[in-house]
Amino acid sequence: MRRREVIAGLSGAAAWQLAALAQQPDRVRRVGFLHALAENDPEAQARVAVFRGELARLGWTERNVRIEQRFAEGDFDQMQAYAAELVGSVPDVIVANSTSALAALKQATRTIPIIFSVVSDPAGQGFVASLGRPGGNITGFSFVEFPMLGKWVEMLKEIAPSVKRITLVFNPQTAPY
Repeated sequence: MRRREVIAGLSGAAAWQLAALAQQPDRVRRVGFLHALAENDPEAQARVAVFRGELARLGWTERNVRIEQRFAEGDFDQMQAYAAELVGSVPDVIVANSTSALAALKQATRTIPIIFSVVSDPAGQGFVASLGRPGGNITGFSFVEFPMLGKWVEMLKEIAPSVKRITLVFNPQTAPY
């Protein structure tokens, strides 16, 4: 399976959790969605399409849900501003689609439910108590289980035994976690 399909699937899984809100169908629910990516990014578009598709499959359409989205384009200061803006609009739930988006939302609210996907080590970073029992107002899905990193290095050494160094490249401003 391709990386984008997996990530888009995680966004769909977040939509599935919103099915719990179906208890009051006569009210239009409001969902905030904070993206770290740009709106025109193909990965962001795939996530949005899967999220909307899964909501529709569960009976959530424009009739009964309004989705407010913000795209921070990798700018953490903008992400914090958008997080405050979304929290200020008092949605029923907010979806965080990256580690940096979740960090900004956690700073902005302790009461509005937050569902995350594509987050690195949510328990290790203190976003949740554990994945099994998150506690607080935050829950979701992690795409990296850190004990697996050692296995990845082992597999790499099997595939390419002559490799002596491994480098991880990231932008510390958008992925300081």
